[in-house]
Amino acid sequence: MKRIRIKQVDAFTTVPFGGNPAGVVTDAAGLTEREMRAIAREMNLSETAFVTPSSVADFRVRFFTPLKEIGLAGHPTIATMHALVEEGRIPLQEGVTTVTQELSVGVLPVEIHVTDGAVRQIVMTQKRPEFLRTYPHADWARAFGVSPEDLDTRYPVQTVSTGNPQLMALVRNLRVLEKMKPDFDLMCQLYEGADFFSIHVFCLGGYSPEADVHARHFAPMAGVAEDPVTGSASGGMGAYLVRYGLVDRLRLVAEQGHIIGRPGTIFIEVVKEGEELASVKVGGQAVTVMTGEMSF
Repeated sequence: MKRIRIKQVDAFTTVPFGGNPAGVVTDAAGLTEREMRAIAREMNLSETAFVTPSSVADFRVRFFTPLKEIGLAGHPTIATMHALVEEGRIPLQEGVTTVTQELSVGVLPVEIHVTDGAVRQIVMTQKRPEFLRTYPHADWARAFGVSPEDLDTRYPVQTVSTGNPQLMALVRNLRVLEKMKPDFDLMCQLYEGADFFSIHVFCLGGYSPEADVHARHFAPMAGVAEDPVTGSASGGMGAYLVRYGLVDRLRLVAEQGHIIGRPGTIFIEVVKEGEELASVKVGGQAVTVMTGEMSF
């Protein structure tokens, strides 16, 4: 019988039971891919992360939803680094400590910002934004359970990838996000033959005066009806907002999860090289809510 230690960490929050919960196995050496998939199904969270040794980075990290593996994930990265710091596996220095994680999409850095010995923010770098296919507004209005006029048709419904392709859809205001009645069957139908993994819907503004944007995220095709707070999609959203001139700055504050009772805050920085979008950074905090052992 195998025994592993596993944590549940709420990411993009400092308050237990807020933000987005992720499972984290900080020592997954010796686990097979089949076992990782089974553990992710058992945890039944939007993602579970598995940390193993790497020959090219500080850590190798794999992410699984209940149904599939994904190459890059935001909130599990924040949760994983929080858990590794908690276990003393990342020696911290005042200011910024940088570690690297080997993912299926490549090796990417993570910055851990420390003040007076305490972690203030964990920031992941995502890949150069790619702007991919566009889709009809009317189809997605039906899938969201709103009218076509509720989407801002001046801007495309478009797949954006910063390591994980996700569909971006801008709606007119927070009221539209609140009244949405997602049709998950229709979403899965529209997903057939598409180039995205999941769906990110957002509006300008939020509940807090500091919020630049508020979002909801859906991934029924990956076994996640609604994801509370989504780091990877927030990177793509930040790139979308900057590219289409919807914001006039490169550092943004995003809200997500409030509508489903798991409020979270994400800090986004879009990095430019000249006029080109070079990468996106996404940051937040985390709190461990459970530590236990799994036997199988």
